[in-house]
Amino acid sequence: MDTLTRAEMDGFWEGWLEANREAERIRDWRPLADHYAEDATYGWMYTPDEHFMAVGRDQIRDWAVGTEMAGLDGWHYDYMTAVIDERQSMVVGFWKQRAGIIDESTGSEFEVMGIGGSWFGLARVADGEDAGQIKIAWQRDWFDLGSTAHTFLAVAGSGQAPQAFLDRISLNGRLQPGHYPYAELPATVWPPHIEQD
Repeated sequence: MDTLTRAEMDGFWEGWLEANREAERIRDWRPLADHYAEDATYGWMYTPDEHFMAVGRDQIRDWAVGTEMAGLDGWHYDYMTAVIDERQSMVVGFWKQRAGIIDESTGSEFEVMGIGGSWFGLARVADGEDAGQIKIAWQRDWFDLGSTAHTFLAVAGSGQAPQAFLDRISLNGRLQPGHYPYAELPATVWPPHIEQD
């Protein structure tokens, strides 16, 4: 396995943060898919038996940063800090999830309480058109589902929620692309080389 230097990882991370800021500015997260390897996996858990998993850059673009983010225009996920491990080519980023909508009862932005984050495995692509580039090989997210549901319902009841947001939260999650029972996941919850250690 090709080792990444700390300088390379720092450079990738700065580019990732800038890409996230641009995605939030244009209200479209799909361009973030270009930061993933062609065969990357990206997943998270909703409940112990409902997981989301996208396999490959196309599913990441269409589902993970596409349909899963539908209706969240104007929301932002500000990375507060990150831990970079160049020995294992991993980054753990901690973010806040905020709605971009002011709660009139408090004068503050609606925010999901609790800590959210993303765990990334980075790798240098060996061949193909991305050869030599550093890309995300896998990503796993975590968040407080109870707190997220509470904030989503508060936004929905505020009278300020955009229709696209109301439409998104009214969908049956289990019927959406990329949602799987645990036993049917197309990639492991733990990244494969971590699970084998």
